[in-house]
Amino acid sequence: MFGNNSKQKTGKIDTLVGSSTELNGDISYTGGLHVEGVIKGNVSSNGDDSSLLIVAVTGRIEGEVNVPNVSVNGTVIGDIHASQHVELAKNAKITGCIYYKVIEMEPGAEVNGQLVQKPSVKDKGKGFDAALTAVNDDGNKLDKSTGFAKLGGLDKVSGKP
Repeated sequence: MFGNNSKQKTGKIDTLVGSSTELNGDISYTGGLHVEGVIKGNVSSNGDDSSLLIVAVTGRIEGEVNVPNVSVNGTVIGDIHASQHVELAKNAKITGCIYYKVIEMEPGAEVNGQLVQKPSVKDKGKGFDAALTAVNDDGNKLDKSTGFAKLGGLDKVSGKP
């Protein structure tokens, strides 16, 4: 989507929701789904990690999205859970949290919610303390109340003791 440097696999589009179509209910698909219309319901992929969801500039999803790869240039009202890759083009408007492994955003994309990077496999299931420890694996003491590491008694962010 963002030029020749994009590493995302481009999958075959098996299903198209046309611009004059409105679907009410949850959708589960395999392969690729291209949305130019409106889906009022949850969207999920039951395929492998190459499954792709594309929301075109005229597309709108009102529900939770659970897919490996998603490219949005339209509107999503609901949380996005992407196990692999998220691309937000300049016309993307997201109202909800985005849980991702890798994310790309063009200037102009709007997110009204949190961006939450999924932990790596080695930290999965270990919780917040493990994620902080992974960031602070250089042996410096970690202040769990602030989440900041201290270097030689000084806070790495503020430089204060």
